[in-house]
Amino acid sequence: MLMTRRSALLAGAAATGSLILPRFAIAQADRPSITVAVQKISNSNTLDVLREQSNVGERIFFTSLWESLIGRDWHNQLGMRPLLATEWKRIDDSTVELKLREGVRFHNGDELTAEDVVFTFSRERMFGDTQPKNRTTIKAFEQIPTPKAGKELPPEVVAVSRRAWPDLARVEAVDKYTVRFFNAMPDVTMEGRLLRYGSDIMSRRGWEESASYLDWARKPVTTGPYMVGEFVPDSSLTLLSHDDYWGGLPPLKQIRFVEVPEVASRINGLLSGEYQFACDIPPDLIGEVEKNAGFEVQGGTVANHRLTVFDKNHAQLADPRVRRAMTHSIDRQAIVDSLWAGRTTIPAGLQWPFYGDMFVEGWTVPEFNPELAASLLKEAGYKGDPIPYRLLNNYYTNQNATAQVLVEMWKAVGLNVQIESKENWAQIMEAGPTRAVRDWSNSAPFNDPVSSIVAQHGPNGQQQQIGEWTNAEMNQLCEVLETSVDHDKRKKAFARMLEICEREDPAYTVLHQNATFTAKPASIKWKAVPAFALDFGPGNFAL
Repeated sequence: MLMTRRSALLAGAAATGSLILPRFAIAQADRPSITVAVQKISNSNTLDVLREQSNVGERIFFTSLWESLIGRDWHNQLGMRPLLATEWKRIDDSTVELKLREGVRFHNGDELTAEDVVFTFSRERMFGDTQPKNRTTIKAFEQIPTPKAGKELPPEVVAVSRRAWPDLARVEAVDKYTVRFFNAMPDVTMEGRLLRYGSDIMSRRGWEESASYLDWARKPVTTGPYMVGEFVPDSSLTLLSHDDYWGGLPPLKQIRFVEVPEVASRINGLLSGEYQFACDIPPDLIGEVEKNAGFEVQGGTVANHRLTVFDKNHAQLADPRVRRAMTHSIDRQAIVDSLWAGRTTIPAGLQWPFYGDMFVEGWTVPEFNPELAASLLKEAGYKGDPIPYRLLNNYYTNQNATAQVLVEMWKAVGLNVQIESKENWAQIMEAGPTRAVRDWSNSAPFNDPVSSIVAQHGPNGQQQQIGEWTNAEMNQLCEVLETSVDHDKRKKAFARMLEICEREDPAYTVLHQNATFTAKPASIKWKAVPAFALDFGPGNFAL
């Protein structure tokens, strides 16, 4: 596979000459326009941040299109920083007040006010007819207005909204530039929830003037440094400079993202000058790119882990010992060394060091122990029946190669895992007798385990929502993590959740920390951030 990919790349490079220098095909006298080759623009064919909760969406949405009240410091450890809000404070354990930045303009010219924030977190836009999970005497959302035809929220938008904000009761405008968020229960993570993707602010008028949900979702009116010019689903997205951007004039007049699924085509287009940036460069091809004078590759690990996920309802996976055997069959270090050239790491399970004092020290992924794996299979009475493995075509970097390696590792201990190629995520997630094993990844949008293990694997998380896996004790512990203000109690709950989900009743197993690499001409002064997001904002692009 690697030879085929490299051969295709070298053939393309040879066709353009042995010494390739970068050039701009559409550079302009004032501010340049660029073209960025990506593997995929949007899985949902929309630009709605609540519907497109994906790595490919993160690449385009953040720093360019959508903005939240509290932002990430992209170039400084992803910490919190003021964004559309200049300051915030706790009123009590379940209430946060924020002061909005004055003079912020939406793409339609309107000024951002508290009214837009209240609408962004309304039932009409986010929560539909749902209520906070934990009901108290606190006043909850008012009755949802009857949406006009075509404005009904897709179910996945409502599901993601409640996953992000399970206990949000309401948002109120204190004055034109002040808002308060009221939770139905105490929540020490409210500031983090305000930072996570899905809490980004939109124009109320932009929503109301759109003919349908889909019309709005393909051209949302937001506050970012770039606005939607044209979106052609499954093909391209053109963003135009938002010249009235509050953070200063954007450095680019236009950004055109184009879908180029094959990595060799992305690289060859970069080398020929057709593209100025090429994303998702596999580690084994970084050297091939940088052999060409004037080009470089930037990037590294991001706050996202690659997982293998299990459906415990499948006949062969109902016994947790079979899933445990699968976790102990994986030589993760071999995958990191051979497929990632050592450019990523094996994390301590589904957690990140920026969790701070919530990080569970001493925890590890399951050890590579083929003898233990074989013994577990024997105890479980596994007879070698097929276990389907649903697979997309390199949605993740090195996905196909990783899947082939995993299948061989499982085969070595007696597991009969068979790859089934699928075309899209809907086919991957669809319930049925062939849903058993699949690929996934899990991000930590903010510095608390609520943002990852609870958000994706808890009762409101996608894995439980689609019926792959559930565990009663895990679900009770999620409640503790989300509502307790006792730090020691929360940390103990998180440690127990790791034991359940990764050892006793595996919901998933972590393979490695994800990494992303982007190629570009060295003459462009631009710095990658430790995320899938591409930052083309003021101060991070120059020729």
